[in-house]
Amino acid sequence: MLYRTERTSFTLPLWLLCTLFIVLTQTGHAAKSTQKRFAYPQIGPFIDYMVKKHKFDRTKLRRLFLKVKRRPDIIKAMNRQAESLPWYRYRKIFMTPGRINKGAVFWRKNAKTLAQAEKHFGVPARIIVAIIGVETFYGERAGKIRILESLTTLAFGYPRRARFFRRELVQFLLMTRQEGFNAARLKGSYAGAMGIPQFMPSSYRAYAYDFDKDGRRDLFNNHKDVIGSVANYFKTFGWKMGQPVIVRASVRGSKYRRVPRPKSKFKPSFTLARLAAYGITPRSRSAQANNRTKVALIKLKQRRGTDYWLGYRNFYVITRYNNSALYAMAVHQLSQAIEHKYRQRRARKRRRRAARNH
Repeated sequence: MLYRTERTSFTLPLWLLCTLFIVLTQTGHAAKSTQKRFAYPQIGPFIDYMVKKHKFDRTKLRRLFLKVKRRPDIIKAMNRQAESLPWYRYRKIFMTPGRINKGAVFWRKNAKTLAQAEKHFGVPARIIVAIIGVETFYGERAGKIRILESLTTLAFGYPRRARFFRRELVQFLLMTRQEGFNAARLKGSYAGAMGIPQFMPSSYRAYAYDFDKDGRRDLFNNHKDVIGSVANYFKTFGWKMGQPVIVRASVRGSKYRRVPRPKSKFKPSFTLARLAAYGITPRSRSAQANNRTKVALIKLKQRRGTDYWLGYRNFYVITRYNNSALYAMAVHQLSQAIEHKYRQRRARKRRRRAARNH
């Protein structure tokens, strides 16, 4: 027996088709609206670059950056940095009894490591301590902002220095992978500096030093590594042990106003003999010994008038840590005050010990 099947057509009413279309469309929009987006559209291409250039895992990077939020407060902080203050106000921030006393205590607690670093790298303990004091108050104020968030905000939301901070963001991801850190958890300053000495990621990778030889370069918790790393940084940039940092200058006449502007503000480029022709000479007689010595002319604004100083190579080296004459002078003067306080306390302790023995 043969069976014949017949095709039957099945059509939906027009009103039901329209209803289904609307529901499906709204569902699609809802799915798109719930899909997470990056804080900045440039993050997508940046991830592509990191995957292609540095072999990062795309899924992990996406997951990492989807947790990053825009931080307008970081942009505001970048626009009101202390380096824009005049010297007489800037100095008061760092030259305080609390910072000086704390520096002497830090020196006493880490005296052995500081002596080893001074001998190994040829950088004075006072400079190492002062850097740590200026940067984070000896580790107490190392920053509470997620570094990934600060660097991402500045890399993609701060056009004036976006190129620099994109490079630092690359270096940060490379550094965390290299050192075994969790990139999402590390915290630091609004500018992306990290650890007790506030190294930028590129500096961390280049100059961090495993001074205690435990196989890790830890600038967040290990004071030995911190001290060794600051000393290594200064040695790399050419610190000369026993050489002067800066001396006060005397200015006579009006020719000093015609001193040509140097290519580099802080790099020594004028001989003492040349500056003397403009009426600028060092107040210290010992500094006048060699007229061929090169210095930089440093001007610091006081409440009334301007102070003139002559910066040597070592002053320039301090500015390699932070490109500011104010910063370098604060480090220099703080280092002198801390050393004076430290040695004063040691002398007092020796006198008390001698008195007990008698």
